[in-house]
Amino acid sequence: MTTGGRLVDLVRSRLDEFLDARASILAAVSGDALTMGDFSRDLLRFGKRYRARFCYWGWQAVQGTDAQDWFGDDSRRDLPAVVGAASALELFHAAALVHDDLIDASDTRRGQPAVHRRFEAEHRDRRFVGDAERFGTSAGILLGDLLLVWSDELFAESLEQLADRGNARAARAEFNRMRTDVTAGQYLDVVAEAAWPHVDERDEVATALNVITYKSAKYSIEAPLAIGASLGGASLAQMAALREFGLPLGIAFQLRDDLLGVFGDSEVTGKPAGDDLIEGKRTVLIALARAELPVSAKRTVDELLGDPELDGDQVQALQETIRASGAVERTERMIAEHVDRALDALDGAPLTADARDALGRLAESISVRTS
Repeated sequence: MTTGGRLVDLVRSRLDEFLDARASILAAVSGDALTMGDFSRDLLRFGKRYRARFCYWGWQAVQGTDAQDWFGDDSRRDLPAVVGAASALELFHAAALVHDDLIDASDTRRGQPAVHRRFEAEHRDRRFVGDAERFGTSAGILLGDLLLVWSDELFAESLEQLADRGNARAARAEFNRMRTDVTAGQYLDVVAEAAWPHVDERDEVATALNVITYKSAKYSIEAPLAIGASLGGASLAQMAALREFGLPLGIAFQLRDDLLGVFGDSEVTGKPAGDDLIEGKRTVLIALARAELPVSAKRTVDELLGDPELDGDQVQALQETIRASGAVERTERMIAEHVDRALDALDGAPLTADARDALGRLAESISVRTS
C-alpha cells in the first residue's frame, strides 16, 4: 500500500474513533441528537483527504531522513499527533462544506443531498410541525458549528500527544490563523456576489483572486502544510519553501474547482452541471470572461448568473458564452503557471527528498483532477 493509502486509512480510523466517542455524548443528551453524529459520519466518509495529506507531508518534509517507513517505525512517536491533527483538518473541512452549502443554497454534495437538505427530509419524514426548510437551515448551521467544535477538540487532543511543546504552540497558531483566514475569505465571497456592480471592471480578476486565496487556497494546501511543518519543528527556511509551494498550488486548486463548477461532469463532481452559474459565483473564470465580452453579451451573463431558475438550455448558453470569450483557455494557462511556480519552489528546497517527490506528485494530480 502507498504512503497516501496508509495515511488515509489512519485518518479514517482516527475519525471513526473520535466520532464513536462523541456519539456516546450525543446519546446521553438525547436519542434525537444522534442524527447529528450520523450525518457527520456520512459526510466524513468521503473525500480525497488532500488537507490530511498535505499536513502529513508538511511534517515529513522537515523530519528525519529519507526513505524510511514512516508508518512502521515505532520511534516516530509524534506520528499519532500528526494523524490526529490531519484528522482535525478533515473535520474542519467538513464544517466548511456544511456552511458553504447553506450559504450557496446547494442541494447536493458529493452526489448526495446536502446536509441541510437531509435535515429538511428528516423534518418531513417525521412529520414535524413548522417549516421544513427553516428546520433544515437551523439544523445545518448547528451541525456545521458542532463540526467546528469537534475539529478544535481533536486538534487540541492531538497537540497533547506531541513531544515538543514549542512545536505544539506553533501548530496551534497556524491552525488559529487558518480558521480566521477561511472565515474572512468566505465573507469576501459573499460580498463579491452582492457588490460586483460596484467593483471597477479593471479590478474584477484581482478581487476574485483575493477571494479564492483566503477562502480556499490557504486553507486547502498552504495552511495544512504549515501546520504539519510546525508539528515537526520547521526552520524559517523550510516553512518559507512550503508556503512558496503551497499558496500558488492552492490557487491552481481553486481555479480548477471554478472550471469544474461550470463545466464539470455532474456524475463525477457530484454537483449539478453549471452549479456555479446557478449559484451566481463571481469567480476568476467569470471575471476573465466579462473582460473580453461585448457589452450585450456581458449584460446577458449578468442577468442570468445567479438565477436559481436557470434551465438546461440557459446553462448551456452561458457555458458557450464563457468558452467563446477565451476565459477557459486563460484559466487553464493560469493553472499551469501556478503549478509551475509551486514546483519551482520545491526545486532545491531544504526539505526531505521523499517529501519533495510526494508533493510534486500531489501537485500534478491536483492540476488535472476531474472532481
